[in-house]
Amino acid sequence: MNLDEIVIVLAHPEESRNVGAVCRAMANSGIHKLRIVGDKNSFDAERVRILAIHAAIIWEKAEFFASVSEAVADCVFAAGTTRRRGKKRKGKLLLPEEFADLAQKTNGKIAVVFGNERTGLTDQELLECTMGVTIPSSEEFASLNLSHAVQIICYQLFRTQRDISGYTPIPLSRLNDTVNVISKNLKQIGFFSKTGQTEMEQFWKTILSRAALSEGEAKYIEKIFTKAAGLANKAENLQQ
Repeated sequence: MNLDEIVIVLAHPEESRNVGAVCRAMANSGIHKLRIVGDKNSFDAERVRILAIHAAIIWEKAEFFASVSEAVADCVFAAGTTRRRGKKRKGKLLLPEEFADLAQKTNGKIAVVFGNERTGLTDQELLECTMGVTIPSSEEFASLNLSHAVQIICYQLFRTQRDISGYTPIPLSRLNDTVNVISKNLKQIGFFSKTGQTEMEQFWKTILSRAALSEGEAKYIEKIFTKAAGLANKAENLQQ
């Protein structure tokens, strides 16, 4: 894991000062890539700088996107932070140390996505991530300040960092191609009924991103599903 490849994504933050505090929390752990889902013009740059102090350069270099999917497209996986559990909220949630251990074994950009200060990540925003991370806190007062949550995750990544060798997994934008090939071929052999295709695609995306596929592995999986569909269609034609 290279800390320069860690991407902090804020989804629709409301308070400019919180963005500044996030910049400072990131800088404390040597993490510098900030992406924001929202409009830069909606923030008061001066209020951001007041809380960022000497980390204002992170704000100056921040990138802005229209959606979580666009913000994490070049990352090998994206972890959405949440304290709420549910059927549509990733099921198993990793603890910060578990997530940091996974990140430590991975080359390539890794996104950590944080939701709005008041509401957190929506179900749809969390769906656009490939895994979930939760920070345990007291049931008496479970909600964390945005910058505090960022600080905890960044610190854990900083503490776990060490140099490793290996390949760089494919980014999510490339992984989508593999998922589309799988889905297309399963549909071709009649695997799906009227529903279920979207859920299956999300399942494959979640599982395969966790596997950190290489380009060669992705192509091999595509080849397997394409060949399997071809054989199934050939068998069906012979029976007719």
